[in-house]
Amino acid sequence: MSEIVSSPPHALPQATQALPPPAPIAQLHHYAYRAKDAEETRHFYEDILGLPLYHIIQSDHVPSTGEYCPYTHFFFRLQDGSFIAFFDLGDDEAALPSPNTPLWVNHISFRVDSVQALLDMKARLEAEGFEVLGVTDHHIFNSIYVFDPNGVRLELTAQLADEFQMLQESKTAHARLNEWTARKQQWRADRAAGKAAQALKPQQNDRPEVHA
Repeated sequence: MSEIVSSPPHALPQATQALPPPAPIAQLHHYAYRAKDAEETRHFYEDILGLPLYHIIQSDHVPSTGEYCPYTHFFFRLQDGSFIAFFDLGDDEAALPSPNTPLWVNHISFRVDSVQALLDMKARLEAEGFEVLGVTDHHIFNSIYVFDPNGVRLELTAQLADEFQMLQESKTAHARLNEWTARKQQWRADRAAGKAAQALKPQQNDRPEVHA
């Protein structure tokens, strides 16, 4: 077995240690996706999910890159002041799924106030003809899943665990991730030596009740 050599967890390069501390990040401002059609997307997020259309930006050049690409950029506001946003590029095309990533991996999750609110959202979505997966029990929260009109996977979540339980969970998170990282370093070495053919499995199974 090859020896694993790694830096201590969370060690910062010397140059980084001289920098000011990170600015506090208060909340998510927005997450942006490509939309096939702005009105179809508005109907889903505003009329069905209840998120008000709040802001629109339109231009024919991208401010960050300067490239020519006409767009309508529109934002829906969540109750905490954050947004989910979309770009309609005027060509009636949706974003293509990633060829190397399962469809369930990339998603955004919205939190609702109760399990009853989750059930109400499920009823609203199904009444509009959307296929809804769940309710799924994740132990610390319950969820339903749906694809929006653009193929974006959404999760709606009702929290079950209280703040104390979540604090207890947070106390083991770094240790568990460090163990995974060490095992992954060994897996990479084994793969380079031709000894590992399959993807690395986690060191424990938090969902033993789920079977293929």
